[in-house]
Amino acid sequence: MARTQGSHSDITGPKVREAALRLFARHGYAAVSMRQIAGEVGVQAGALYNYTPDKQSLLMDLMKGHMDELIAAWEHQSSARDPMAALEQFTRFHIRFHSKRPEAVFISYMELRNLNPENFIVIEALRRTYEDVLADILRAGVNKGEFSVPEPKVAAMAVIAMLTGVNTWYRDEGRLSLAQVEEIYWGMVRKTVAA
Repeated sequence: MARTQGSHSDITGPKVREAALRLFARHGYAAVSMRQIAGEVGVQAGALYNYTPDKQSLLMDLMKGHMDELIAAWEHQSSARDPMAALEQFTRFHIRFHSKRPEAVFISYMELRNLNPENFIVIEALRRTYEDVLADILRAGVNKGEFSVPEPKVAAMAVIAMLTGVNTWYRDEGRLSLAQVEEIYWGMVRKTVAA
């Protein structure tokens, strides 16, 4: 299939993903049509199929891209060995990483229900990989007697939910800086798991 004259895959492809991200976050996946995405990008609806096979593939690309980026960014951290230091590092990392990507975070949580079963399995596995990082930190802290957590996996899910919630209310122009928010949340997380 020929590409639309004047279009460049290295420019238009990312624009398609950015438009889909914005529209899915604003209106929800089910309410957005390929025609709306094309209109946002400034191409004919048929031209979108040069960049994605269908809307489901576009959603999967956005969600998998977010999870891959999240896991890769965590892996590039210099890991703290002490469980308390590792927990602080995770807390601050999670808040910083997600605060820069509110639309991707919203889609990652709210649009899971719209993934087909095969795609859902892939995204769930990636989410589990990330959740296990925190569960392992908590287990290590329990084993050292630093943390009192009866079920590390459940505690990990609760902490991640609390940290991800920052995206729903934090604004750069608000009263608190992101560093101050990190400090407050770190204090809450520490108290939540303290022995």
